[in-house]
Amino acid sequence: MKQQVILSTFSLIITVASNALLIGLMFFNNPPVYVQISLGVVLGMTLLASLFYMPMSISADKSAIYINRSLKIKTIPLQDVLSVRMCPPTMGAIRICGSGGFFGYWGWFKERDLGKYFAYYGRSSDCFLVELKDGRKYMLGCKNPQKMVEYINEKLKTN
Repeated sequence: MKQQVILSTFSLIITVASNALLIGLMFFNNPPVYVQISLGVVLGMTLLASLFYMPMSISADKSAIYINRSLKIKTIPLQDVLSVRMCPPTMGAIRICGSGGFFGYWGWFKERDLGKYFAYYGRSSDCFLVELKDGRKYMLGCKNPQKMVEYINEKLKTN
């Protein structure tokens, strides 16, 4: 089963506005070359980090959960999964390191109830929590999250 990650309106606005601002600053009012190069490096580094972590889709089969990103696929073996449940993040989530909307939500977050987790999602309403046997947690999000949770739980029962 494979489900696409849908970005929130806020995330789309932040992504487009941030990129437009950086590109505009690179060329507005003919800045010195060192300013253009510095802004180009900042833009390149943020785009590279975003492409490496931004979730494009979530998929699962009988052996693993896959977080499909632009440059790499993260694999979570089902044998390591303790539980999967619907669990949208709260407004009290604190971003430790990562993106709070720029090309989606990804990185380390912390909440009072859940503790620390790594997030890969586009909209908070589409989230589910994957808890591993070693204590790690992943907040994932995709279109039709309830179907994905049911599918993964069904596969967990058969393993």
